[in-house]
Amino acid sequence: MSKKVKSLIEKETAARLDGIEAVGVLNPRGIGAIANNQMRRRFREKNLRMTVVKNTLATRATANSKLKGFEKLLDGPSALVYGKGVSISAIARAILEEKKVLEDNKKPLFELRGAFFDGEVYVGDKGMEAASKLPTREEAIASVIAAMLGPGRKLAAALKGPGSKLGSILKTIEEKGGTAAPAAEAAPAA
Repeated sequence: MSKKVKSLIEKETAARLDGIEAVGVLNPRGIGAIANNQMRRRFREKNLRMTVVKNTLATRATANSKLKGFEKLLDGPSALVYGKGVSISAIARAILEEKKVLEDNKKPLFELRGAFFDGEVYVGDKGMEAASKLPTREEAIASVIAAMLGPGRKLAAALKGPGSKLGSILKTIEEKGGTAAPAAEAAPAA
């Protein structure tokens, strides 16, 4: 391959991975064309893309990006799974789902190389499973909001509790007083 072609491929790879913060790497060897297309379609439904790359060109393309350091996962044929604004856990979950689909269909499995996010490398199957258990961006935001709202709910319950007790006591007194008052009025008249 000429230097011009390599340069063009490197630029295209850099453009595709521009703004990407997380990537999953797998070995696509052994996956047939039909299974590959079906897998790419399912990835696309989840706003993910899969690109087969040359390792050296991918390393050069990501040298000045947030993905610098992921080249530790590149060894032999490599396919990158990525998406703009998609968290590492969503990528890892999608890749593990695809592996399970291939297992269920008795197709040859692909090798999971790992995942990369924020300078951390999650290597192999165990690393991919660990990355899949991380909260997604939406789950992390929800847990932070829940933690922030928790004390407010406790305060509201503490303020509401005594008032509702007082209200139920007054209602009980009113009900008892309402039945006792007519009896008291009826007694002197007799």
